[in-house]
Amino acid sequence: MTVHLADGQASNALTSHPGSRTTSYLARGDQTEAADLTGATPVDHWYLLSAVEVRAGRSTAALAVLGDSLTDGRGSTTNRNDRWPDQLLDRLQPRLPGLALANQAAGGNRVLHDGLGPAALARLDRDVLARSGLAWLIVFEGVNDSGTAPAPQAAQRQVADDLIAAYDQIVTRAHAQDLRVYGATLTPFGGNASYDDPGGYREAARQQVDEWIRTSGMFDAVIDLDRAARDPAAPRNLLPAYDVGDRLHLNPAGYKALAEAVPSGLLRR
Repeated sequence: MTVHLADGQASNALTSHPGSRTTSYLARGDQTEAADLTGATPVDHWYLLSAVEVRAGRSTAALAVLGDSLTDGRGSTTNRNDRWPDQLLDRLQPRLPGLALANQAAGGNRVLHDGLGPAALARLDRDVLARSGLAWLIVFEGVNDSGTAPAPQAAQRQVADDLIAAYDQIVTRAHAQDLRVYGATLTPFGGNASYDDPGGYREAARQQVDEWIRTSGMFDAVIDLDRAARDPAAPRNLLPAYDVGDRLHLNPAGYKALAEAVPSGLLRR
């Protein structure tokens, strides 16, 4: 897609996605019909567009994924489109040709509090419920809430309780719009320099949240991404073959494991 700003760029306050892991090319003049952009500057960001909607047939339906940097694709390969939602779509579209996917993730995002962008609770209407054509929602977010909260046990218990209440609210609001909502368990971060704490209280909070996701019955189905990504020999850690190096984010092989953990039956009309 090529976009031309006929009146020039009004300011530097542009809609953008710094963590796009995709190269855009900036050039002067109207080159919308050019086969090659002359004098273009490559930048690994997206600019100007926040979404694209297209007219689709009745057999088309969309899945939205509400998430953070693990879904936004930190650790994936620039221009290879190997984030786990990309790999999920590649895997399922041959069998479900009417499937579309909206990756509604934001790096550093939290469920409960604003930080890098509005909290998931605050952006749910804009980023999910206001989108047309949606039939399903996967909720895979919460690790940053625990990781950025104080480590003591009481604080982490409060975070876990608040996350559970927030998931309940998200499901209720999505069900009101006839979406099926799938809960994804939070993946491990054992050994991460910022999030793992010596007392293990953040890990205990993650375990509490994941147990609720698995057993509460609140979600229409559970996608166990923790089980897909963890090291069976050390379950509080990522499998080393999936770890991008920071003990929190995954590499493309790890993201493939997450994509393969989503049952295709959940996305049939």
